[in-house]
Amino acid sequence: MQITGNHQMARIVRHNDESVREGYIRNGGKEVKLFTSALKAFQCNNRIVMAQRKHLDDFLRGRIIGRLECGRTQLEVSEELGIAQSFIFRLWKRFQDDGNVSRCYSTGRPRVTTPNEDRYLAVTAKRNRRSTASDLSRQLSSATGMTVSRQTVYRRLGHIGLYARRPLRCVPLTATHCRMRLAWSREHALWTPQQWSCVMFSDESRFSLQSDSRRTFIWRASGTRYHQENTIERHRYGDAGWLVWGGIILGSRTDLHVQSVTMTGHIYRDVILEQHVRLFRGAMGAEFLFMDDNARPHRANIVDECLQSEDITRMDWPAYSPDLNPIEQVWDMLDRRIAARQPPPTCLPELRRALLDEWCNIP
Repeated sequence: MQITGNHQMARIVRHNDESVREGYIRNGGKEVKLFTSALKAFQCNNRIVMAQRKHLDDFLRGRIIGRLECGRTQLEVSEELGIAQSFIFRLWKRFQDDGNVSRCYSTGRPRVTTPNEDRYLAVTAKRNRRSTASDLSRQLSSATGMTVSRQTVYRRLGHIGLYARRPLRCVPLTATHCRMRLAWSREHALWTPQQWSCVMFSDESRFSLQSDSRRTFIWRASGTRYHQENTIERHRYGDAGWLVWGGIILGSRTDLHVQSVTMTGHIYRDVILEQHVRLFRGAMGAEFLFMDDNARPHRANIVDECLQSEDITRMDWPAYSPDLNPIEQVWDMLDRRIAARQPPPTCLPELRRALLDEWCNIP
């Protein structure tokens, strides 16, 4: 077969009757070998080859077998019906093996685990919610001898609604703590924005170079974030770093105070109350309310005497209620901003400068 275009001559050379093995293009006397995949585009003798991914019905399969049984060759049947010879070869071989020519419908890859093994994974994950997918895979292998991948564990637990999530951090609460928190919430549930605009929320927080990334996951279902088995009780954080204090109020905030030592009653009175809180009290008047938690430095006698002398009214606050303080959201925002700095702080002086800069940049 010859194809002429743009004064170039292409000659396809057939080596046998089954397929085109190689070809050459003559262009200016130079021969260039073509890839076999490129030659498949040319069909010799005007033969039409059907797409191999097209499924044939049982009637056409029977016609192929009938022609082969009559003594026709596979090449002749392929050229007559326009079907790839490889398909005819496989169909004829299958007919000779089991006498069946119908298409076999596959149901996909067989399931690796049994229902009992799936239940074992679910029960083990619920008993120890901090187990990783690799741990569950090893436990299943030691118990049943079945080895599965981490992805299989994820899929099996996902089918029953268990997903890897970070546990909720909370402080340990007693029945008295819960009762006092509920009473405080009901008392302030109907406060207006004007009343809240007179409250300064304050608190301390510690920032260190080795932040808690909370990369430990647990297995839990959707909507069970606050269930007891999905929480971690913790109210003390270690590591060396900076202790910061700040106060927020609607439309304003205090300067950020940074110190390396532990907060004491004297530091709280001389620095926090005298240099920060007293200024806001003088600007806002008698309606000003100061909120601080029940930490020991905040409830020292010298602190109470200072608040009385400056005529600063303190808001009653239930014990163990950091989650009710909106400044915790500000600390979270500040922590995210510090972690996103490029390059991140590598020493305590750099961390101090970063804290002061990001505190001013918070909108």
